[in-house]
Amino acid sequence: MNAPSNVAPVITASNDSLTKDFPLRPFAIKHKLSGHPLLTLPRIAQLAAQMPRDLIEYNSGDASVSQDPDKVKSVDLDPVAVVKSIESAGAWMVLKRVEKMPEYRVLLEDVLTSVARARGFRSCVDAGFSQIEGFLFVSSPNSTTPFHMDAEDNFFVQIHGEKFFTVYDNRDGGIADEAQVEHSITKHRNVKFDDSFKPRATEFHMFENDGCYIPYLWPHWVRTAGSYSISLAITWKTKEVSRRNDLHFFNSMLRGAGLPQAAPGKNPALDGVKLALWRSARAVIEPLRASETMRRIIRRIALGKNANYYLKNT
Repeated sequence: MNAPSNVAPVITASNDSLTKDFPLRPFAIKHKLSGHPLLTLPRIAQLAAQMPRDLIEYNSGDASVSQDPDKVKSVDLDPVAVVKSIESAGAWMVLKRVEKMPEYRVLLEDVLTSVARARGFRSCVDAGFSQIEGFLFVSSPNSTTPFHMDAEDNFFVQIHGEKFFTVYDNRDGGIADEAQVEHSITKHRNVKFDDSFKPRATEFHMFENDGCYIPYLWPHWVRTAGSYSISLAITWKTKEVSRRNDLHFFNSMLRGAGLPQAAPGKNPALDGVKLALWRSARAVIEPLRASETMRRIIRRIALGKNANYYLKNT
């Protein structure tokens, strides 16, 4: 299982964090992606013009840490204009699932392959990196990304500008309990913030070539400083993460039908039945998701009338 010695790592970490802390705790990383031609503002503007509109989310960067998602301020610009005027637009934007573009897919896989080899594996598959996805962020100066959780593991890399990334330990459920976790995965990612959470915080102060590893479902919030920011989240799901997410989605749908559900792991035998049913249904539905219109309809049916909140101005 030894890594080839001639592979130059794209991501590095000090104090053996890639083997000691990964995947249980957050830690700082360094990377070599700043200045990459796919990660410049002109290329991102081109990407914004190419991507389906439902894979682009943006709004005002003037948000509170504990932002109510129903009250977020909008930005009256089209996606390309937001990128081109990001220094003055007062905006926050994410281009989701950039791995759908082949050149970005190669970039993400190259990064995670270098991590896998640094950890002693020969490939992403061997290291358990599956469902590899990329989320490209462009933010105006002094913008805030509210307190939220992400349903995947994440190497977050800062490409341009200064950013403060504050992550919180929720392993005991003291910040978000099982009901809040389910809501974050299936409805909206934001979590209510309270000052009592501060002792659980770890802050990463990042410039270009800096980054951090964020474990599955560790709550965090982010703010930019006085310059515009470009960042990339390189994410993946292990088999266990995919399993838990699928159970949360199925539980949420059953709960919406008035059927109370136990949290994943409380009834393993029933969890197995739920997974089989959910994944069989998803296999039928997934081909329909190739259409943007059908994606919007499916989200509304599965997640409710506010599922397409980021398309409210289109």
